[in-house]
This record gives sequence, structure tokens and C-alpha cells, in this order.
Amino acid sequence: MDVNQPLDLLAGLSPAQFMRRHWQKKPLLVRQAIPGFRPLLSRPELFKLAARDHVESRLIVQQSKGWRMKQGPVAPRSLPPLGQNAWTLLVQGVDMHDPGAHALLQKFRFVPDARLDDLMISFATAGGGVGPHFDSYDVFLLQASGRRRWKIGLQKDLSLQQGVPLKILQNFEPDEEFVLEAGDMLYLPPRYAHDGVAEACTGPDGKAADCMTYSIGFRAPGQTELAAEMLHRLAEFGEDEAEGSSGEAPRRAARPPRLYRDPAQPATPAPAALPAALLAFAEQAVREALKDPLALACALGEYMTELKSSVWFDEPLQAWDAEAVKAGRGSVRLDARTRMMYDTEHVFINGESYRARGADATFMRQLADQRSLSGRELRKAGASAMALLGDWHDAGWLLQDLQAQREPPQR
Repeated sequence: MDVNQPLDLLAGLSPAQFMRRHWQKKPLLVRQAIPGFRPLLSRPELFKLAARDHVESRLIVQQSKGWRMKQGPVAPRSLPPLGQNAWTLLVQGVDMHDPGAHALLQKFRFVPDARLDDLMISFATAGGGVGPHFDSYDVFLLQASGRRRWKIGLQKDLSLQQGVPLKILQNFEPDEEFVLEAGDMLYLPPRYAHDGVAEACTGPDGKAADCMTYSIGFRAPGQTELAAEMLHRLAEFGEDEAEGSSGEAPRRAARPPRLYRDPAQPATPAPAALPAALLAFAEQAVREALKDPLALACALGEYMTELKSSVWFDEPLQAWDAEAVKAGRGSVRLDARTRMMYDTEHVFINGESYRARGADATFMRQLADQRSLSGRELRKAGASAMALLGDWHDAGWLLQDLQAQREPPQR
């Protein structure tokens, strides 16, 4: 992607300009971000997806007595009637289950993959919404069909209503109001309060139009969460060292575990008191774990590419054809559910890490950035890179598209 190329998606701004002026700073309303946009899934297809296992979905109903929420799977027969107002169906991670949604998500890869999360679809009847709230992450709200009225504000009072199953602001005070129609999009930075309510409207065919909103969300790991994950993974690396593990990730030479020793510990009249020497030993252990920058980067890459518990892969229908790959017949592409990233020393995929250097490193980074490789590009793969591609194919992480071999001409 050329980050300096102006895009209709960003109201004529280039990705570079958008990131400087708006990202994590201020909202952006884009009229006809995608002109002529139509829903990627029909209403029956969306309802069917919400009923599947391993698909995150929620049904939210606003009633006179308050809010009701049901976690999925949500069977179509358990949905309220379409004529009933003020209910919403949310389906998370649609990009992992629909090729069109996955392709739409790729338009937002001017933001690092480490931050890009998923595409959620919200279907709502008239009056439907999830109440005024704020998110801790950035979000693009693309109207796919129908009409939704958004009220937004830089809310100072973030206190929440009590006794409701949703995080709804108690004293919402909007500053601006917009009505979004199909193709319009609204970007909101983190903690920007917003309330979107579906409005009844008629489509081009004269029939009532479904209100569908596509939310492109981003990950924002908390500092405490990240620290806990890093220390946990670094401790595992230390256990591997003690056991003499020889993985692809960087490890120091095997060494026996260093245990706490206290030969100078005197007899104590206060046995429940925590020894100061043990506290110092624990502090030194944390410092030692953080000394190796390669290990820290490795832990971060594994964490950022780790899959959600609801994600699983099918076995490939066809066996890996290494000869066809070497001959440049066909191409490969990452499965939509696969998360792949890299740093200067490693390649990370679905929670695993590999050391990568030289031509193979360049090759793997190209796969991560493009999420696919042509037959011509595959010819550059070395033996070790080719072996990894085969392993990833067998795990379902990578798909192979082969070209039919031409028959020799008849004489």
C-alpha cells in the first residue's frame, strides 16, 4: 500500500496524513468512503453465521424494563421478530469466516497488524443500539446498509449505569450528531463516547432497508496485561534453557536453574516475616529475565500473533505439493484466520516464533506483508523456508492454489 496516496476511504487524505492528523487524536466523518457499498452478507447469511459454534455473537434487546443480553451461538429461531423494535445482533470476527469481509479489513492495513483486530457486523431493527458507551480502542464505523444516527462527544464523566449487562454511560452528553447511510464511515479515537441508533428507512427497491453497521476494531493491550504476559513467557523461555531446549526462538546455552540460597539466614523469632534477601532475589530474577532484548521481542511477537480460543483450523483438502511450488506453478496465501508478523530477527505466526535471516527472512517478511506469494516469488524460497511453508500448509495456516498443468500438444 502506498501510504502517501489519497484515498476516498479517508475523505481524500492519504494514510500518512490520516495517521498524523486523526489517529488517536480526533474523529473523522467520511461521506461515501466506499461509494455504492452493499452488505457483504445478506441478513439470512449473517443470522446463520451467528448460530455457528466458534463464532462470537451477542443478542441485545432494549425493553421498557431495561436491557437484556444473550451470548451466542444465537439460533435464528431465538431472535425477536423483525417487526420488533430496539434489538441488535452483534457478530464478531466476521473477517475470519467470510472472504469479502477479510478483503475489506485489508483496506485498513495502513495501521500495523499488531493493532488491527477484526470486523464486527451489527444488525439492528429501528431504535436498536447498545446504548451510549466508549471503547478503549480506535474504531471505524462503516454503514453497510440502512441508516444509523450517531451522537458523539469527548465525554469527561465516564461513570456507568449500574445493574445492566452492558457498559452504558450514566450521563452521556454528546457534542455532535451525524446520520450515516450506506457507504458513509465514522472514525473515533479511543474513549470517545458514542451512541448509534438504527433508524427506519427505505432502500432503492422501495422495501425497508436493514440497518447493518460494520465496525473495524483495533487491539490496545493494557500495560499490566502486557507485563504479565511478557514475564510469563520469559519465565517459560528460562525453563526451556534449564531443560536444554533447542527451539527456533533465541535461547542461551542450557544451564542449571539458579535456586534461592540463604546460608547466612539466622534463626528467626518472626517466621511469617518475608525475608528481605528473598525479595532481592525475586527482583534480580525479573531484571535478569528482561536483560535479553531478543527474548523480550520474541515473547511480544508470540503474544501478538496468538489466536483467540474460538479460532481453529481445518486440515487441508489437498496434500502439499512442494514440487509444484518449486516450479512456480501456483501460489500460496495465508488463511484469513492466520496472524503473521515479524521483527528484525524473527518471524511470528499464530503464537509461534522462528529465527529468520538473509534471503529467507526477506521472503517471509514479504509473505507477512502481502499475505500471499505468487509462483514467481515462491521460486526464491530456500529449502528451510519451503519446509516451513509445508508445515504451515499441513496445519491449515497456509493455503496453496495450484495451476492446472498444461497437457503437451497432440502430434
